[in-house]
Amino acid sequence: MTLHIPDAPLRRTFSVWLAAVTAVVLAAAVLAMTPTRANAAADAVLLGTADSFGVLAGATVTNTGPTVVNGLNVGVSPGTAITGFFPTTPTGPGIVTPPGTLHSADEVAGQAKTDLNTAYNSAAGQTSPTEEYNDDPHEFGGQTLTPGLYKADVSAGITDTLTLDAQGNPDAVWVFQIGSTLTTADNSTVSFINGASPCNVYWQVGSSATLGTNSTFVGTILADTSITATTGATINGRLLADAGLRGDGAVTLDSNTIGLSGCGSATTGETTGTTTGTTTGETTGTTTGTTTGETTGTTTGTTTGETTGTTTGTTTGETTGTTTGTTTGETTGTTTGETTGETTGETTGETTGETTGGTTGGHDHDCKPHKHKGYGDSGYGGKDDGYGCDAA
Repeated sequence: MTLHIPDAPLRRTFSVWLAAVTAVVLAAAVLAMTPTRANAAADAVLLGTADSFGVLAGATVTNTGPTVVNGLNVGVSPGTAITGFFPTTPTGPGIVTPPGTLHSADEVAGQAKTDLNTAYNSAAGQTSPTEEYNDDPHEFGGQTLTPGLYKADVSAGITDTLTLDAQGNPDAVWVFQIGSTLTTADNSTVSFINGASPCNVYWQVGSSATLGTNSTFVGTILADTSITATTGATINGRLLADAGLRGDGAVTLDSNTIGLSGCGSATTGETTGTTTGTTTGETTGTTTGTTTGETTGTTTGTTTGETTGTTTGTTTGETTGTTTGTTTGETTGTTTGETTGETTGETTGETTGETTGGTTGGHDHDCKPHKHKGYGDSGYGGKDDGYGCDAA
């Protein structure tokens, strides 16, 4: 007996199978071309002692034009060449403002280079990118990116404006992993919105970075090889090159401004104004030394409490102002020293309390003089037996 199996069902089965395989292949192709998203957040990169450097290279740091590095160090190691900065180049024209200074192949620069290598590897080793791009170069300009890890497999560029949105989180972190080169266009900008901080932006660059003329850049570049900042580029961050510790990396500058702002800072200076309120409490101790200066202002309020101790020294200066209020409390102790100066002003208020201490000298007016004679033509006239006390 011969079995007759229709060809149509077989053809239909094969067609269904072929369509399924084609769909899988197409889906894989689309997935490969589409940035992948993950929920993992980027981790802040610990810079170690490299944190104090605005510019760091392996072989040379070269500057042309009036570059200013604000408050951060400039260093090179194991190379020694720093040119175009005062005082290594007497005429500058680049300057480093305090507390920043120059470090040429010294222990500080050497340790910073070691810490840069550790930081670079830490940034490069982060996984689960928020987005990953395989186009070459990938264009970051025109995008608004929330905190996360962004990976460009090959190279990357910034044209126009890249906006980093912290979404109200001052601790938000961005890490950019660039496979080879990073290039920003002339007049391009990296900007912040909603509380982002330049201290939390890191660019790990597989080879070299170039920042365009008059561009505005934000974040710390950790480059394996070299960094070039062209004329007029402004960097709110750091330029740290030669992360591979080969010693052949360079940073090249031209009329740039480099520093960190918006990362939190201390307040230093002078405070002038008026203090109004009430101080309550007790101060106990000894003050020894010399106070010199001038206090100007108005203090209004009430001071209540007790001051106990000994003040020894010299106070020299001038106090000008008005004190209004009520002082209530007890002052116990000894004041020894010299007060020299001038007090000008008006004291209005009420003083209530008790003063305990010793008084030596003078005379006791509870004892009345028997009589005083007047002044004579040639001196004091005669007088009775001076001061005395009549018996009760």
